[in-house]
Amino acid sequence: MESTRFQCVICEKDEKQCTCDRYCAICFGEDDARLCQDGCYYCRTCREACDYQAQD
Repeated sequence: MESTRFQCVICEKDEKQCTCDRYCAICFGEDDARLCQDGCYYCRTCREACDYQAQD
């Protein structure tokens, strides 16, 4: 069974195809910003603090 792919809220593409600027939606940091289930990018620190999971 294939898992649901997260899509960027701006371009509606998955993380590998997204060409949008990648920065954390909370702190605006660019370090290790990853796409999460809500379609926004989050840095590792904010993902851990908010318990968000990036796509595997």
